[in-house]
Amino acid sequence: MELNADFSKSAIVHSDQIEWLASPMAGVDRRMLERIGDEVARATTIVRYAPDSKFSAHVHSGGEEFIVLDGVFQDEYGDYPAGSYIRNPPTSSHTPGSAQGCTIFVKLWQFEPNDRTQVKIDMNKMHAIESATREGVSIMPLFQDTRETVQMEIWDANAQIDIDMPDGGELLVLEGNISTNSKDIPSEQLTRHDWLRIPIGKKLNAMAGKNGAKVWVKMGHIPYAKAPNTI
Repeated sequence: MELNADFSKSAIVHSDQIEWLASPMAGVDRRMLERIGDEVARATTIVRYAPDSKFSAHVHSGGEEFIVLDGVFQDEYGDYPAGSYIRNPPTSSHTPGSAQGCTIFVKLWQFEPNDRTQVKIDMNKMHAIESATREGVSIMPLFQDTRETVQMEIWDANAQIDIDMPDGGELLVLEGNISTNSKDIPSEQLTRHDWLRIPIGKKLNAMAGKNGAKVWVKMGHIPYAKAPNTI
């Protein structure tokens, strides 16, 4: 299966406009944003767990990165409320589920194969730092290595946002709304849980809505986008 698999093109998905699709596990549904592969896939997905649903124990051979969007995600290592940012590196394993139900934004098979860095951050307990170079923006660093930079950004009301992305990037609107007005990206209004991918060598021009926005931003990883068996 290929979905938004041409990384030379921008991609925008309004998540509330696409259907939930059943996963192989009862009570776990998915909204697919991008995908290369079938059940083993390089994938970016919004996943919804019904109360008392869970996946079987499994190993993440290609790594797993996710944000808890609502509810409480759980595994044998702990409970992760909305606002949690987690990186489970290649070779890690767990039994994910949710007693009360939850929704997560998750990326699979997108790690450097030798990465063994585990990250568990409750963004509710961290403070964003005012950007020294971008007016109206505060930044909460989440992860950085030679391949990528991941951060949560708070955009003030009506802030004009300009980000050069020589190696491409993507963003997910966590709260509020934004509008894009880049030359190479379609002009769109993005609201909560909408997703945007920016190709290599392009620039993001956007504006926060009248109430501002919280946006998860990932940059630098697009050159490494490949199917699972070639990572």
